[in-house]
Amino acid sequence: MSARLVVTAKDPVADGVVALTLARRDGARLPDWTPGAHVDLTLGDGTTRQYSLCGDRWDPSSYRVAVLREPAGRGGSAYVHDRLAVGDEVGFGGPRNHFPLVPAARYRFVAGGIGITPLLPMIRTAEIVGADWALLYGGRSRRSMAFTDELTDPRVQVVPQDEAGLLPLRGWLGPPRDDTVVYCCGPSPLLAAVEEATAGHRLHTERFAVTEVAPPVRDEPFTVELARTGTRVVVDAATTVLEAARRAGATTLSSCERGTCGTCETTVLAGVPDHRDQILADHERAAGDCMLPCVSRAASDHLVLDL
Repeated sequence: MSARLVVTAKDPVADGVVALTLARRDGARLPDWTPGAHVDLTLGDGTTRQYSLCGDRWDPSSYRVAVLREPAGRGGSAYVHDRLAVGDEVGFGGPRNHFPLVPAARYRFVAGGIGITPLLPMIRTAEIVGADWALLYGGRSRRSMAFTDELTDPRVQVVPQDEAGLLPLRGWLGPPRDDTVVYCCGPSPLLAAVEEATAGHRLHTERFAVTEVAPPVRDEPFTVELARTGTRVVVDAATTVLEAARRAGATTLSSCERGTCGTCETTVLAGVPDHRDQILADHERAAGDCMLPCVSRAASDHLVLDL
């Protein structure tokens, strides 16, 4: 991650949430992105974290992300809130998009807390193309819900839990329709409730937390070959492919290391991966030509990776 961005603004947008505006120091054009995309930021303490882009995708000079302070997190949000200042630089990678907006005549967006961030550019795009859209936005309290000042359209329903209880999902969504796609981003309990309420709907979700997956296909050690150097390394049950590859000299970028962000996605040149991530689509898993080495393993004795 050699590219650098400078923090040009840091603004509180809710209790425990700050928005960062990022740009190149020389003002040069940034890579284009699409709604649902995220960037990987490497902070001054060496940690790398992913954040959804939530600004104006038509502005080539800056990115905007929002960061929720997570007291039980791994330190990235605390660094952003307490130490990162305007004028500081961060490394960045991407943008990447594992949560793309598919074409539809009608959209129903459901957000929980900081899950509003990837949905903001989706809503703007839906408005631009003339699609029918509506947003249901929940949070612990009104003060904790970011960007409500930007969401003044009557098609937005803001539901703070301390004022109105849980989101009225079934009544708000209505019956499934062929022309409608539902997008949801937020904490695991919300996603579970939406999945239950949207049987028969076309649903797209983005997860911040890991859901339970089946046990590994095999417990036996397997061999991983790093194609760029020819190095081979044995991966045992207590080691991830990512850890083994790094020990063998691979410089692989990663962020969540839980299979939820896609930062470490790697091309598989040979062998059969055992997919254990939260983001690859079924057709991507079936193709077997990529994997997330932070969590996924091998279903064959040998893997060759483009590392």
